[in-house]
Amino acid sequence: MQGHGQAQPVKPPPSTGLLVFLRVFFVVISVCSFGLLGWTMMLRLALVTRKSLDWGLFVATLAAEILGLVLLGTEPGDEVHTVGGWLGLALLFGSLVVVISYYLAADIRHFHQLNYATAGYAQHQQPPSPVYGYPQQQSPYTASTGPHTPVPPMAPTPQPATPQPGTPTPTPPPQRPAPARIDQVRAELDELSDYLRKHEDGR
Repeated sequence: MQGHGQAQPVKPPPSTGLLVFLRVFFVVISVCSFGLLGWTMMLRLALVTRKSLDWGLFVATLAAEILGLVLLGTEPGDEVHTVGGWLGLALLFGSLVVVISYYLAADIRHFHQLNYATAGYAQHQQPPSPVYGYPQQQSPYTASTGPHTPVPPMAPTPQPATPQPGTPTPTPPPQRPAPARIDQVRAELDELSDYLRKHEDGR
């Protein structure tokens, strides 16, 4: 049987400083353009989250801003006097306020969830900590070496029998001198006899 396989790694989110800079940048250019570039916030949000809802809101924001520009363009003169002109102005500024609020909330929520997913993946990759009182199961493979040879369980060491009271303790047999010592003495005697023989011949 095969398992579920290894989970795909989650791409880590950008740094917090970069995210704050991007949020401030898109809000500033939208406000400084009096709502004409408010669609850029929704376009970035749709590209980041890849949700159909955000793509739909991007299209709706773009359509509202185009309609507002058209209504303001049909206004005769430099000042707003007609209902169409006021409606176009309300579309531009109203959509700007709504888009900024939704953009900031959705962007923060998206990267907050991405941080949790990344932390959960990293925790899943770490080996579980051993539980006290239970033997730790050792993997037969490690990253640096090949398969380990299983270690057989150690046999219990026999305990020396304690003498019962009243029974005579056996005397250990006399130990014989080690043969290595005898060979060493014999070699030294041979060297001494060779030395004396040479010494007598030289005399």
